[in-house]
Amino acid sequence: MSNHDIKIKVNGVVRTGTVSARTTLADFLREDCRLTGTHIGCEHGICGACSVEYDGQPVRSCLMYAVQADGHEVTTVEGLSDKDGKLSALQDAFCDTHALQCGFCTPAMLISAQSLLNETLKPTDEQIREALSANICRCTGYVQIFQAVRLAAERLRSGKEKVAS
Repeated sequence: MSNHDIKIKVNGVVRTGTVSARTTLADFLREDCRLTGTHIGCEHGICGACSVEYDGQPVRSCLMYAVQADGHEVTTVEGLSDKDGKLSALQDAFCDTHALQCGFCTPAMLISAQSLLNETLKPTDEQIREALSANICRCTGYVQIFQAVRLAAERLRSGKEKVAS
């Protein structure tokens, strides 16, 4: 099997590597970049746990090969907080509304919700439902996750982001 040199901008930092043609983007992120917030669940693209932003759109990184991301930009859950580790408004809202339990789906939920908030700060319930529909959560029942997205949107609209403690 052949190896390929790749260069991907991950969370604003250019990452390079040599990968086999069959290395998934999820494996590259977790193993080569050591960004373990991208979870691997079903490895069939059904659960959504591996979701990352690819050129600004949420994708399932278990279904993409790392070579497909060569020359592109990827944002993982680690890229949502600022460089000092301060939580984003969305991450903070997830904490405030208790929108996580086991935490396995949380990174992907954050990625999907952030992609929605990048498009609109006035999401309807239908837009939230659609944005999160590709991610399975088996713990929360989604109620708090919806509340978190609404709260983050409200805080971002008002400019009153709560400072993480």
